[in-house]
Amino acid sequence: MDLKMQLLPESGRKPLPDSNNLGFGIHFSDHMFVMNYHEDKGWHAPRIIPYDNFSLNPASVCLHYGQAIFEGLKAFRGVDGKIRLFRPEENMKRFNSSAWRMCMPRIDERDLLESIKQLIRVDARWVPEAKGTSLYIRPFMVATEAFLGVRPAKEYLLCTILSPVGAYYSEGFNPVKIYVTDKYVRAAPGGVGEAKTAGNYAASLMASEEAKKLGFTQVLWLDAVKRRFVEEVGTMNIFFLFDDALVTPALSGSILAGITRDSVLHLARSWGLNVEERPISIDEVIKRAENGDLKECFGTGTAAVVSPVGSLFYKGNSYTVNGGKTGPLAQRLFDELTSLQYGEQEDVYGWIETLD
Repeated sequence: MDLKMQLLPESGRKPLPDSNNLGFGIHFSDHMFVMNYHEDKGWHAPRIIPYDNFSLNPASVCLHYGQAIFEGLKAFRGVDGKIRLFRPEENMKRFNSSAWRMCMPRIDERDLLESIKQLIRVDARWVPEAKGTSLYIRPFMVATEAFLGVRPAKEYLLCTILSPVGAYYSEGFNPVKIYVTDKYVRAAPGGVGEAKTAGNYAASLMASEEAKKLGFTQVLWLDAVKRRFVEEVGTMNIFFLFDDALVTPALSGSILAGITRDSVLHLARSWGLNVEERPISIDEVIKRAENGDLKECFGTGTAAVVSPVGSLFYKGNSYTVNGGKTGPLAQRLFDELTSLQYGEQEDVYGWIETLD
């Protein structure tokens, strides 16, 4: 790419937020990456410019018909001061997969990753140093062609923004409480559940708000057809440790192919655990919880890494998992992944990319 730079002078850059009070997705760095697409030109005009508002035509397709996708990955400041990315190539692949599903133009994955690295280099001071903090990276694409009609747009805008973050959940690494809904559904077979598209998350808000009012952290979704089989949590894939296996729902097209999910599966298998990817009914989960066969439950995702689940609430009843405490497997997985991300141990998996 012929990447253009329009950088703020040092005197015009923002003060850094308190690293002990970052929250999640609240603060944004000084610059952003932007690139345009037109059906006749392809991708063009890649640039890093000061973080600022967009100007969109009121008839832009993204505002009316939801052609919008995004990704989420992190940069970590290691114990040696170096900045590391965790399996970023997988995020680039998934971005293109989402683009394909939403009839949007794909991008050269190496170019997209290089643009992200360049942006991080420009705003490197925004990568926080404290353990448990990171720089959240949000590439996204929206349809900008101005017309009212249902067809794929011919013009798009791709942008990447950076946000220093702390823990995703206020509970930190402590167990969360999950509400199982059989009233609402997130995605159906043949739909766009496996794409990181904006509408999926808008569709989840009603159930999430109802769960929060009842004191729960997140919603566990069931399948759209029978309202019987476990799918995923709102922001995470879900795992259950039974007496005989570590089990997670198989990728069926209606749940997100999580990169942390894939990493956990790889680690668990390398440690000799019996791992199963298969349909899991909520009835099986409840039965195993009642007879003591459900040893642990945890979610996985970029935002929280590994999030232990202390209880499940379903049809008016609460089911405690592992006494409401973090289980040893969840703790081991969290420690392994974060030690890799912060450079505390050798990367024997080839998952870490260090910025020069």
